[in-house]
Amino acid sequence: MSLPLPDSDALAASHALQQEIAAHIEDAGGAIPFSRFMELALYAPRLGYYSGGAAKLGASGDFTTAPEISPLFGEALARAAAAIIAQSAPNIIEFGAGTGKLARDVLTALAEEGVQVNSYTIIELSGELRARQQEELKDFPQVAWRDGFPDAFNGVVLANEVLDAMPVELVSKTDDGWRRQMVTIEEGRFAYVQAQLDDTLAAQLARQVPDADTLPAGYLTELHPVACGFMGSLATMFEGNKGAAILLDYGFPAHEYYVDQRSGGTLMCHYRHHSHPDPFFLPGLQDITAHVDFTAMALAAQDAGLPVLGYLNQSGFLLGCGIGDLLLRTDPNDAVRYLPQSKAVHKLVAPSEMGELFKVLIVGHAVELPDAILRADRRHRL
Repeated sequence: MSLPLPDSDALAASHALQQEIAAHIEDAGGAIPFSRFMELALYAPRLGYYSGGAAKLGASGDFTTAPEISPLFGEALARAAAAIIAQSAPNIIEFGAGTGKLARDVLTALAEEGVQVNSYTIIELSGELRARQQEELKDFPQVAWRDGFPDAFNGVVLANEVLDAMPVELVSKTDDGWRRQMVTIEEGRFAYVQAQLDDTLAAQLARQVPDADTLPAGYLTELHPVACGFMGSLATMFEGNKGAAILLDYGFPAHEYYVDQRSGGTLMCHYRHHSHPDPFFLPGLQDITAHVDFTAMALAAQDAGLPVLGYLNQSGFLLGCGIGDLLLRTDPNDAVRYLPQSKAVHKLVAPSEMGELFKVLIVGHAVELPDAILRADRRHRL
């Protein structure tokens, strides 16, 4: 691969993380599950991609998210949040708040609509991003940070591109059945080795992958036990309360996920706006993600007692939230102001851009979604 070289400090940090991962492999007897490798690469204290200090978002980072593309994304999302707040409580939790821009856009839009937000809690694992958020949101006194789920919650939960960054298990089909991808060290480099599925992972496979037994030998894919656990934690937090969680991410329902053209899985790495498939490249300096299985997320929520209120593509959701009307607040004849905003909205909603690949899953208790959003509902496709 022809990828930009890191500076000496970043390279030293990656080498330190590689040594730490190697120590975990040795302590485990020679191999660790890929999910553990991914967890360490992303979240190892001080050295992991999200827990370290490297810039992640924007031109100097590795990728750009929807809130960075246009403030209209957050303004549209605020309309959905307002509808839920009106039926529950004026509280918002955001998981993985990036630079803090989405929080700023949502809070600003809600204030302009006269919707008071008593508390906006950010749950953020990245020290670098938390520092950026604190600077970005210093004028919003209702914003606070915490490290994990509250015991109970009424209100709105936002999670934009959070599920895709949770560690996944890699499993592959062999002539002798399904095997778990483990990470070992061969000739000084990380490498894969296979192991039997334990009972828990076998049950996850059976629950998540339709017709797993009919997939061909050599098929590689991801299982999502951590993300499913996250959905269960949402259910516990909302139990007996009112509110909804809006989860936006890229992915597919199961019947579109486990198909022939994805026989190599969906795992992808992002490094300085370059995408590539090698998770062993400079651990700690690149993002590692996998597409979300939204059927698995919906089932995990329902299994834990949290109903699915809606499932849409991002285009249908944003249009249902009125992003087109928000765009037209700028006079189309004012080309200097209108055209950049129009281009950004096109990127967010066009099927050839983010509009179809990105999906929106909404789960919750004792609230109803606006009809304009439900008109684009695709729960029948889960």
